[in-house]
Amino acid sequence: QVQLVESGGGLVQAGGSLRLSCAASGRTFSSYAMGWFRQAPGKEREFVVAVSGSGTVIVYTDSVKGRFTISRDNAKNTVYLQMNSLKPEDTAVYYCNAGRRFGREPGDYWGQGTQVTVSS
Repeated sequence: QVQLVESGGGLVQAGGSLRLSCAASGRTFSSYAMGWFRQAPGKEREFVVAVSGSGTVIVYTDSVKGRFTISRDNAKNTVYLQMNSLKPEDTAVYYCNAGRRFGREPGDYWGQGTQVTVSS
């Protein structure tokens, strides 16, 4: 069982930056691939980025490439999402996700979500 707690969301103007954090419980954090998904109002939840357990393999959705950066600190059981050059279309609830398989499909564990609002 893995419990995930996100933090760092908020309101920012277009062009600004935010850093999301996701703290995980458990002693096997490095064995889990981690990812971020987001859900905008009236839309389905969508994949944003994933990182392998070792942190060496990363995949981004095209719309955030060059603007968002995922990283993980396995010693702290934490994954981060640095979001730069934010756009109004990035507005969504962002969810941290953990699973045994790396890729664009979500794993079994979700955080509660954190709201990111980008004003124009």
